[in-house]
Amino acid sequence: MTAIQTLRYPRRRFIRGLLHRMSNLAFHALADIEIVGRENIPREGPLLVVANHFSYMDPALLVGFMPWRLEFVGGFRMPNAPRIVTFIPRVWGYMPLFRGTGARGALRAAEKVLSQGGVLGIMPEGGSWSQELRPARPGTAYLAVRSGAPILPLGIDGLPELFRALRRGWRAHVTLRVGEPFGPLTAEGHGPEHRKQVDALGDVIMERIAALLPPERRGWYSDDPEVRAAARASYSYPWATATEG
Repeated sequence: MTAIQTLRYPRRRFIRGLLHRMSNLAFHALADIEIVGRENIPREGPLLVVANHFSYMDPALLVGFMPWRLEFVGGFRMPNAPRIVTFIPRVWGYMPLFRGTGARGALRAAEKVLSQGGVLGIMPEGGSWSQELRPARPGTAYLAVRSGAPILPLGIDGLPELFRALRRGWRAHVTLRVGEPFGPLTAEGHGPEHRKQVDALGDVIMERIAALLPPERRGWYSDDPEVRAAARASYSYPWATATEG
C-alpha cells in the first residue's frame, strides 16, 4: 500500500498538541493577537482553510490559534524562513509539494485528508513573496472542486511587523480575521474549459480572503483600479519557469 492509501486523519496528536500550546504561548508573549470572527469557525471538517501568505510565520499562527490539528500542504523549500525555524513544519508533519510541477502526490494526499472529514490548511498564493495579495495558484481551487469541502477564508494582518516591532521595544498588533465558510465549489467540462473554470474559482477564493484584509493589502483584488494595475505589473512567481526539488 502507498503512503497515501495508509494516511489516517488525525495523526501526530501528541506532538501537534504540544506545538499548538507552544505556538499559542509564544505569540501571546511576543505580540498583541486579535481574533475577529471566532463564531465563524466550524467545529469539525471536512474543511479547507485558506489564508493570505505574507509571512513565513503564517502557518505557525494557525497552528496556535485554530482549534483543530491542521494538516498543511506547503512548498518543499522555505526560502523566506530562517533555517533555525524550518524544522518546525517537519516536526509538525506537512504535505510538501514541488512548485512548478503538477504536485499530484501532495494533492492526492490532501484529498485523502478531506475525504476522512479532516481539516486542511493551504495558502493559495503558493509562497510568501509579497505583502499584498497575488493570484491563487491552481491547487487550492482544484482541491475545493475535487473534494466538495466547504472553504473557510482567513485574513492575517500585521505578522511581518512582529520582529521589527520587538527590535524597537514594542509588540506588534496581529489580527486574524475569520470569514464565513462558503462552498462547495464546482467546475464542469474537461480540458482547457475545466481549467479556465478552476482558475476563475481561484479568484473567487482570493476575493473572499481580500475582504478580510485592509484595503492597502488587497493587491490584485483591490477595489482601486490603480492598485490592481500596479500589483499586476509587478507580479512574479519564482517557480513559473522553474521546477522545485
